Amino acid sequence: MPRLVRLYIRQVLIGFGLSAAFVAMLLTANVANLWHLVQNSADGPLAVFMLFMFNGIVFSGVQFGIAIMRLQNDDTTGSGPKDPVAVEHAVVPVRADTPDPRSRRRIIE
Repeated sequence: MPRLVRLYIRQVLIGFGLSAAFVAMLLTANVANLWHLVQNSADGPLAVFMLFMFNGIVFSGVQFGIAIMRLQNDDTTGSGPKDPVAVEHAVVPVRADTPDPRSRRRIIE
């Protein structure tokens, strides 16, 4: 199996594990009286499953994005220079001619 696919599957499993922990903490802490709503509703298990799935999708995406951004660039065939070259910036004076404001003709209406 390619390394990228293994990385993706691992990050998805981590994301859904985080989602399970998050939903468990929500129900345990009874945030917004969620435990009571789940217990006293016929659709409570469906709501918990949907909360787990949707949070799992979000957490997996974030986890995979973080993992991709933390990868090191092992590619040595880049187009940039290998050794940074010291660039000297020279200050060159430039003459800027501006018209004399006294020489403008005034238009009188």
